[in-house]
Amino acid sequence: MANVLQELATWLHEVFVKQFDAWVLLGFVAQFFFSMRFVVQWVASERAKRSVVPIAFWFFSLGGGGLLLIYAIQRQDPVFIAGQSLGLFIYIRNLWLIANERKAAMTKVD
Repeated sequence: MANVLQELATWLHEVFVKQFDAWVLLGFVAQFFFSMRFVVQWVASERAKRSVVPIAFWFFSLGGGGLLLIYAIQRQDPVFIAGQSLGLFIYIRNLWLIANERKAAMTKVD
């Protein structure tokens, strides 16, 4: 058991300490922004007492997803690059739809 724990400790040190650089820091910052979208959505839903997706969700998605894409490109990870690229398209499209909806609503008011 002690041997397994020692191997785990060595592996964790290798992954989280020895490999740490500015790119890993960017990856953690990107993941933080990407994760904040869930916090924003949860808080908004709790306040509304129903499930809602606020616009901040899409901005955190776009910002975090964009940073994660940069990180994935630097790491040359094709799976991660493909996933984040598709995600960015979806986030931009949702923001576009929201902008069009708001523009239409303002036109009706005038």
